[in-house]
Amino acid sequence: MSTEPTPGTDRAAGTPARVPQQRAAAGDASPPQQPAPASGAGARPRTWSHPVLKSLLGAWALAACSAEETAAVEDHLTDCAGCADEAVRLRDAVALLHPEDSLDLDPTLRSRVLAGALNRRPARIPVPEWAAPYEAEAARLDALLRDIGEAEWRAPVRLTWFDGRRAAERDATVAGVIGHLMAVDGIVAGTLGLPDPGGAGSPRERTEACWAAGAAERAPGRVRAAWRDQGRSLIRTVSFADGDVADLPVAYGPFSLPLRDAFLDRAFECWVHAEDIAEAVDYPYEPPSSPHLNRMIDLAARLLPASIAGRRRAGLAPPARTLVAAGTPGRALHLEIEGRGGGHWYIALDSPGALGTPEGEVAHVALDGVEFCRLAAGHVSPEEAAAGSHGDAEAVRDVLYATASLSRL
Repeated sequence: MSTEPTPGTDRAAGTPARVPQQRAAAGDASPPQQPAPASGAGARPRTWSHPVLKSLLGAWALAACSAEETAAVEDHLTDCAGCADEAVRLRDAVALLHPEDSLDLDPTLRSRVLAGALNRRPARIPVPEWAAPYEAEAARLDALLRDIGEAEWRAPVRLTWFDGRRAAERDATVAGVIGHLMAVDGIVAGTLGLPDPGGAGSPRERTEACWAAGAAERAPGRVRAAWRDQGRSLIRTVSFADGDVADLPVAYGPFSLPLRDAFLDRAFECWVHAEDIAEAVDYPYEPPSSPHLNRMIDLAARLLPASIAGRRRAGLAPPARTLVAAGTPGRALHLEIEGRGGGHWYIALDSPGALGTPEGEVAHVALDGVEFCRLAAGHVSPEEAAAGSHGDAEAVRDVLYATASLSRL
């Protein structure tokens, strides 16, 4: 009988034979690596060769190693410069595998967060609905000011308006425009019993006094902070006030507005002058939201009969065709606003106190909402306004010129 052991058993006691490690390549004097014993009592720490650790770098960069392998690789990287450089390259390559994320916030994020918060718990002191356009436009202008550099505060800004006969203009700076807004906002602040930095007088007189005093030459941070604090005080004050405050008269000098309309007027001015600044510093700027723009257009439409009457008193428009008693229907122009902020208004032509009704329509004018607002701001002349019209040409002319005459410095 043969004494040779059967395959797979050792010569002694029939124990399984150990399969020898592959011999090292010629010239490599290092002994063959023995496999680590199983973990447990008496197990020796596993040793890792350089080739094995180098082969694990790809899995390590993908975070696909076990905890033991990760620890071994990271210990090795502290001692091996070559593997450390390779690990950096692999990690950079892995980063390129992920899709690039936009750094811009979702433009709807703020409204969604606020809506969610208010659905869970309504604000105890909500901003009045009629003050919301001013709050929104002041916030948008503040965001623009935050984004521009200090040098751009001295950028030239061309302010334009219509003086009743022709276009007028005035050169200012970004800081000067913010000083102008502060001076006119001071009229509203004074009505509410808040500090009024603008002194007294009409909006133009206040603005000239502000510029003459050098208020716009202060450090940009101080100018922005002062304007922003004033606006926040206005919003906070009307939010805590009772409902009767909305009808407080705000005297602008030659005319007055109830407080609710004065806030719309200030919202309109914020937007118009924000566009002036944005154009000067090459900054993209969008019109207000449709609901807020509609309110601004409504204010302008309600002011048009008085503007037409004022032009007649100044000899800038022909006399009224007919005389009607206040509160009764008379001739009217149908003002159709298309696009953003759109709607229909009937403008009384013969008296500020008359009623404009569809039955009295003698002319029809169609204008884009943003174009109409730019006409009301004096940024577009009545002759250049892109209007589709039919009916009484004199009535159309009176309304377009009266709209431009709403503008002021």
